[in-house]
Amino acid sequence: MPFEADTEVPALIVKFGDYPLHHGGVGAIRSLGRLGVPMYAITEDRWTPAAASRYLTRAFVWPTTGTEDPGRLVEGLIRIGRRIGRPAVLVPTDEEAAVLIAEHRRDLCGRFLLPGVESGLPRRLASKQGLHELCVEHGIASPEAAFPQSYDDIVAFAEKARFPVVAKNREAFVRRRRPAVGGTTRIATREGLLALARDWGERPGVILQEYLPREDAEDWIVHAYFDANSTPLALFTGVKVRSWPPHAGMTANAYVVDNPELADLAARFVKQLGYTGIIDLDLRFDRRDGQYKLLDFNPRMGAQFRLFESESGVDVVRAMHLDLTGRAVPEGEQRAGHRYVVENIDLPALLAYRRSGYTTPHAPKRPSGTELAWLAGDDPLPFLTMLGRFVRPGAKHLYQLWRTNRRGGLTS
Repeated sequence: MPFEADTEVPALIVKFGDYPLHHGGVGAIRSLGRLGVPMYAITEDRWTPAAASRYLTRAFVWPTTGTEDPGRLVEGLIRIGRRIGRPAVLVPTDEEAAVLIAEHRRDLCGRFLLPGVESGLPRRLASKQGLHELCVEHGIASPEAAFPQSYDDIVAFAEKARFPVVAKNREAFVRRRRPAVGGTTRIATREGLLALARDWGERPGVILQEYLPREDAEDWIVHAYFDANSTPLALFTGVKVRSWPPHAGMTANAYVVDNPELADLAARFVKQLGYTGIIDLDLRFDRRDGQYKLLDFNPRMGAQFRLFESESGVDVVRAMHLDLTGRAVPEGEQRAGHRYVVENIDLPALLAYRRSGYTTPHAPKRPSGTELAWLAGDDPLPFLTMLGRFVRPGAKHLYQLWRTNRRGGLTS
């Protein structure tokens, strides 16, 4: 490595909710742990893959749902900070953690190191409605969207809408308390929409969005870290080959692909927002009009961040730790052609994509190298732990997906 991390400053992986099979957290533990940084993590129990990593100094077992009172979550983080005993860099892995940390920065900054992002910005970016409004304000292309306030609004929308349409939960935190849909959901018919909407209550917490046909689209991702001046110290672009659930979920297979146009678009948008910290963007290139349309702006580390590393050995988590500890972040080109594979979800994704019509012409025919999300020769236990815990929730997820697809002609 052409740099040395400050090994006197530990890092804490922060997550709220019950999702123990999270490869992003394992990736962050390995990324900084291999540099000698003491690593801590909040885990559901002592037998999660993250807790099994050889690079983890200590797991703080704290089962949460993401629906707790924010004050209680802040108090819990402060208690953990006291137990660590020295200021630690916070690494949120979900929107709830990122929003909470930003909104309670004053309470946390004595115990932790964290980017100085404006307190209300992560919540607005994590909100589908808030992001859409920011895109309109700053001239960033995004799918057409509607934000119904009642069932009658949905009926009126259904009369004029062009199907299929996409439904998403509108706000972070609400998706944990009162989720309207299980995730990004493609709704094929007017009847299917109205049938689903009857369960959404008087104030449906959904966004109804234009569907971008998969045969006319290509999915791209941007990961970056921005300093206090909203200047990118690490910025990467790649193309998503497969995701799970298909076309709407977590990245299962992706390649690093140089895309200067997309990098410039992301950097300009973040500069206009005045954002600082890690970002994970999902965009869909619409071949019909030649535009990159922003689907998601995640104000935190993305689960697939280890796809991206510069020739200097910098990824976004390392960039943040270096910057917050007052060290220079070395420059370097991204490893074009590198591939990332999430073993437990890429096989079902591969089967689902075979007849989907989706193509990725920008993906290399052969990877220049491959990084697996779970399996690592120097840290095998997270992979083995994942296998032991995967069978039951994996089968449950497939069953839920099948049930969703049966209702109203839906596909997710």
